[in-house]
Amino acid sequence: MSNRHLSRTIALQTLYQWDFLGMPEGKLSDIIAFNREEFAPKFDDEGFVDELINGVLENQDRLDDVIVQFAPNWPLESITIIDRNVLRLGVYELIIAEKIPAKVAINEAIELAKGFGGISSGKFVNGVLGAIYKDLIVSGKIKEVDKVKPSIPKKEKIEEKE
Repeated sequence: MSNRHLSRTIALQTLYQWDFLGMPEGKLSDIIAFNREEFAPKFDDEGFVDELINGVLENQDRLDDVIVQFAPNWPLESITIIDRNVLRLGVYELIIAEKIPAKVAINEAIELAKGFGGISSGKFVNGVLGAIYKDLIVSGKIKEVDKVKPSIPKKEKIEEKE
């Protein structure tokens, strides 16, 4: 499991628990600490888990509005807690997070849905995020992410000694 995927898993578990418990104020830091200890006690995510959770919570109304717009047959309350929070994470990464390419956001959300949701969660998340992605392209609002990959130093050619 990659580091970013593990961070997303911890963020999803935290959002799920927080939502399941009725979104209690003041409990979020305890839930995050518990999940870090439970899933990856020595994992240094360089703040990515907190970035995801804070990003989702700071933009929750906007994210929920987008979900409702692109899943009109599914009132937000009727979407399972896990799928709802996978979608929140996916929509956050798709339209708000500046450094996450759109296709990565969609793929990661689908993988989380398949791993933690029900039998049709992956298809549901794919359908909603795919519709949002198409709308972003049509409206010209798809974010540009720097596609430059870090360079990997080339191995120096070792000359054979004669």
